[in-house]
Amino acid sequence: MGAHERSALQLLTFLLLALSPPALGSPPRLVCDSRVLERYILEAKEAENVTLGSAEDCSLRENITVPDTKVNFYAWNRMEISQQAMEVWQGLALLSEAILQGQALLVNSSQQPSQSLRLHVDKAISGLRSLTSLLRMLGAQKEATSMADAASAAPLRTFTVDTLCKLFRVYSNFLRGKLKLYTAEACRRGDR
Repeated sequence: MGAHERSALQLLTFLLLALSPPALGSPPRLVCDSRVLERYILEAKEAENVTLGSAEDCSLRENITVPDTKVNFYAWNRMEISQQAMEVWQGLALLSEAILQGQALLVNSSQQPSQSLRLHVDKAISGLRSLTSLLRMLGAQKEATSMADAASAAPLRTFTVDTLCKLFRVYSNFLRGKLKLYTAEACRRGDR
């Protein structure tokens, strides 16, 4: 086979791969690898523990609205996957806003927060961005959007926190609860 034929074959292979649709029905393996989510849960728990044991004042100058992390397992298991997706997607969005608001309050406070505290807030922001991308790969955004358009969409339950410790506790509980439950179910359904 000459160089010209080899180039033509490579071009044809490239075109076929580029034009072929992605495999439907199976979520990307990275999203469904429990170790990935466990890493984010561990970081969230570590941030919670650091603020619990911190000698510095972790109170915020204002209340921050966060998603309710309580899970009624009976009700959760009876929900459609799209309802679960909407609750997780909206909760993650609200949690992202809350962490960003907490970061702004820290930066603008009269006391300079420790390097460790700033690092944990920055890690939480980065982690939430990554988790949002992973959920997007699972199709949670599409599911949530289609559910939000439906009349049966219930409003997200929320409450407020006034310390970084409480904010990180909500972050940790949300990841260990609703997010973990949703990803496990979405991955299980994708494996069929």
